[in-house]
Amino acid sequence: MSVRVVSDSEVRALLPMADCIEVMAATLATVARGDAVLPLRSTVWLPDRRGLLGLMPAYVGDPRAIGIKVVTVMPGNHGTEHDSHQGAVLVFETEHGALRAVVDASSITAIRTAAVSALATRILAREDAGDLAILGSGVQAATHLDGMRSVRRLTRVRVWSRTPAHARAFAERESARLGLRVEACAGAREAVAGADLVCTATSAREPVLCGDWLAPGAHVNAVGACFANARELDSAAVARSMLFVDRRESARAEAGDFLIPKAEGVFGDDHIRAEIGEVLIGARPGRGSRDEVTLFKSLGLAVEDLAAAHRVWQRALETGAGTEIELGGLRAPA
Repeated sequence: MSVRVVSDSEVRALLPMADCIEVMAATLATVARGDAVLPLRSTVWLPDRRGLLGLMPAYVGDPRAIGIKVVTVMPGNHGTEHDSHQGAVLVFETEHGALRAVVDASSITAIRTAAVSALATRILAREDAGDLAILGSGVQAATHLDGMRSVRRLTRVRVWSRTPAHARAFAERESARLGLRVEACAGAREAVAGADLVCTATSAREPVLCGDWLAPGAHVNAVGACFANARELDSAAVARSMLFVDRRESARAEAGDFLIPKAEGVFGDDHIRAEIGEVLIGARPGRGSRDEVTLFKSLGLAVEDLAAAHRVWQRALETGAGTEIELGGLRAPA
């Protein structure tokens, strides 16, 4: 049986940001309509807790597919030549259960995470928002810059990192790549001051963004913290924001940015205003006023990886990209 293997560089060529945003919009609308199966992800930690293997299975009804992302998460890779997320997305068809594609997960994760943030920004941020602050300087910082450029006209971009040299290198590299001036800031508060778009994409376990730094009407995408005991935003930032999530069940189980202030008694489960997909299909309202602070807390859903990998597989078939291998699945004749 023929299986197509698609590499990191091929994924990046086959899944441009604008295309991925539309795939994510269709996928999250499908989730909101109930045509998806999304078990909570499971993890296998290394004995020393310095990294883990994550298993994220899913079914989606449109495009009809079932699959799983298998990925290692190594926070210690930040600042090195290795991505913090490495692995593969396996795409199966649903008639016979045949494996159709093995797609690089590092690139899928990097692109689809930023595409979902861009989608949230498109439907929640003010139309004239364009002053962007990025906290973090790694892979997700770069893809989020691409994502924000896809949905808003950026007038200013500032970046901060806990390692100042990384912020400076990011600013220099992205300024040259995009022809857009990116400023490196010495402090997170300096980067955020007056910004109406904020993306937190760090490996921090303690808050790097405080609520009293946020300008009225700002929109925040919080994507870095993905465990119940880690957060990038302090309790005041979450409390003052209208909170939107990719999925309630995931946020209530895994989102430290939500769970820690909830445990402190700052708010309850009803602080989650809506899932992004619910806003997309008109089931729940989005931004209520110009001065509201909106917050999208992203954990990442397996259905997003599956839909993105399915699109890559389709494009690979159309263009001849990828490598075909034979990998079982057919019964030998009697």
